[in-house]
Amino acid sequence: MNGSELSLFSVALAAFSCGLFLWSGSTNMRRLGDHGCRDSASGPKVSVVVPVCNEEENVEQGLRSLLDQDYENLEIIVVNDRSEDRTAEILARMQATRPGFSTVTIHDLPDKWIGKSHALWTGAKRASGTVLLFTDGDVQLEPTAVTRAVSYMEKKKLDHLCLTFKNISKGWLLNSMIVEMTIGLFLLFRPWSVSRRDSSAFMGVGAFNMIRGCVYREIGGHKRIRMHPIDDVMLGKIVKRAGYRQDCLIGDHFVLVPWYRSVREMCRGLEKNVFALAHYRVWLTALVLMLIGCIALVPVLLVTAENSELLFVCSIITGTRLVIFYKALRMQLLPRWYLAGALVTPFISFYIVAGSMIVTLRAKGIVWRTRHYPLHLLKESEPLLF
Repeated sequence: MNGSELSLFSVALAAFSCGLFLWSGSTNMRRLGDHGCRDSASGPKVSVVVPVCNEEENVEQGLRSLLDQDYENLEIIVVNDRSEDRTAEILARMQATRPGFSTVTIHDLPDKWIGKSHALWTGAKRASGTVLLFTDGDVQLEPTAVTRAVSYMEKKKLDHLCLTFKNISKGWLLNSMIVEMTIGLFLLFRPWSVSRRDSSAFMGVGAFNMIRGCVYREIGGHKRIRMHPIDDVMLGKIVKRAGYRQDCLIGDHFVLVPWYRSVREMCRGLEKNVFALAHYRVWLTALVLMLIGCIALVPVLLVTAENSELLFVCSIITGTRLVIFYKALRMQLLPRWYLAGALVTPFISFYIVAGSMIVTLRAKGIVWRTRHYPLHLLKESEPLLF
């Protein structure tokens, strides 16, 4: 075997190993639905903090799902963060007809704070529960979700529990992109390993981040990560680094989110986040783009390659990718024919990553909800990965 053949074989082996790693890890993840509920009357008080900003389309349905929770000792705090649409009107109407939650209104954002982190921090300061649940205004929780989560948290003696969500937006390409992102995030963060004390893996999910109040205050809460756009995962990181116990479960139908309405909206929404994964480093983002580009071109080479060794490598990479994509589809309870999206999503991923870097560098920061956050301040925050 000559040098080029050895290199190609190594690439094939690496691709297969990554696939096996993802398959094994995701298969071992626990599901919230596999764990029953205990009597919530004896459970700790849970304070749910819900930041909302221009959520007139989803806030009522999301808030109703919280009011319908069967957990008895529940406090709901909605933080209206400078909304300019009908969000405040909807909240006022709901309070008049169905009380059971309190509202906090933010009119101004302090310097050196990203809006969502500030809203979560503001809500947490008002909370009186011993357990905090951070969620979003568009999240719809199944009626037993909080009870099941608290039961699992108490049983396992956890300090932090997060749940993955199921996207309920329609469209095969949009859902294929969400599957693609799930695969990438699972590879980066290894959520199946976060419960192990000897593992460096950590995780956080904005749709469902449950944490003990004493732990939240001990680690500095959202004030510590006030300029990081990926606040949910960063919260998981500082919890794990402080030595507290953490776990991540598959939420399935217990946590539903209409994440984005279209691929275009998704591309626009991720502009502020993706470059932050590389902590705004161009060289690292360029390496990621090269990897995504190679993944995108492999199916093309599979059709056009005449070299038998290259054909073998492309077959291994494509086959492994399709198997993992299919596995992720089934985790999201999506149709099998969405597998065709695996041939298209790498090109869109390339566009999102490149676009995030270019837009951030051009603007010398990120623009989120009309607010500009300077790049030099964003770089001062702790890196998410390294």
